[in-house]
Amino acid sequence: MTLKLTTAGESHGPGLTCIVEGLPAGLQLSREALDRDLARRQLGHGRGGRMKIESDRADMTAGVRHGRTLGGPIALQIHNRDYANWEERMNPWPVEAQTAEVHLPRPGHADLVGTQKYGLSDVRDILERASARETAARVAGGALAKEFLRALGVEVYSHVLQITSVSAPRREPLTPEDFRDVDESPVRCLDPEAARAMVAEINTLRKANESLGGVFEVRAFGVLPGLGSHVSWEQRLDGRLAMAVCSIQAIKGVSIGDGYEVAGLPGSLAHDEIFYDEQRGYHRETNRAGGIEGGMTTGDPVVVRGYMKPLPTLTKPLRSVDIATHEPAQALRERTDSCTVPAAGVVGEAMVAFVLAQAYREKFGGDHIDDVRAAVAAYEERIGWRR
Repeated sequence: MTLKLTTAGESHGPGLTCIVEGLPAGLQLSREALDRDLARRQLGHGRGGRMKIESDRADMTAGVRHGRTLGGPIALQIHNRDYANWEERMNPWPVEAQTAEVHLPRPGHADLVGTQKYGLSDVRDILERASARETAARVAGGALAKEFLRALGVEVYSHVLQITSVSAPRREPLTPEDFRDVDESPVRCLDPEAARAMVAEINTLRKANESLGGVFEVRAFGVLPGLGSHVSWEQRLDGRLAMAVCSIQAIKGVSIGDGYEVAGLPGSLAHDEIFYDEQRGYHRETNRAGGIEGGMTTGDPVVVRGYMKPLPTLTKPLRSVDIATHEPAQALRERTDSCTVPAAGVVGEAMVAFVLAQAYREKFGGDHIDDVRAAVAAYEERIGWRR
């Protein structure tokens, strides 16, 4: 049994579609939780004008009845309100009006290489699908995965660690309670002082026509030991998580736990020593490994960090080349955000949740959610795991 997520749609097209296959029957879903995650993706100081137009809401069109999954594919649709302003340019069918092609690729975007790869002359044919607007559909699919994980005692959260030069102090340990008010922060940062400095940084660089990158962290609590496997490379869960998070637009690096930091440490300071007592069973006092050893979860919180580059659409465009004339030109100037690191963290939640849900489905199967719960309980009893 596996879990599959497919998205379709363009940034300014009629809408986005998300299809999730492989969830068990009988899983209770919350429409409020689904729409809340979509709204959370639109949060964050530094967002642009598009967020004032869109108010994302997912319409369930298949696979769910009266709030419960049926065991078949689930289909959701998110309508693009901005399509009303783009209907001639993005209509799926031919229109009478002439629509000018766009020939000004942006450095750092998919524009140029996409036109080369697919043999197209209009960079809009590429940029519309490459746009991070696609992540709204991923967040919808991830919200379903989070509902499944929640039914098994797993919670997934995110927060921002850094925006350009401003970093928040690391806090350990963190618990689910620490994330209760994270969305109240304008940059989704757990440290109020660092959050204020991040807001000031965004304001300063936005006035200078710059975009900003940064680092977000996703944490999953309650994940049992033994998801993933060491026996083959494609089953290693850290590799699968890294691929999923690095697939998010503008993410250029991923670490599991303290991955980047431990590369500069001696071995005695890089690993998590193992202890045992009757009350807690096997446990570790540190979690530098981010809850994964040998490609498998350890029972500690899973910690994944995403490193986001500054967005490639700038209000003061970079130098480029007109692909029709090969003459020097400024890159396309599209309506854009200055900083989307807080929103990227929400997308990161969706991707981490989906990979973990996929691993649970592969390990425990089950046609109904009660079958899954029973299989998980039997496994926990066999290994003597204590939450």
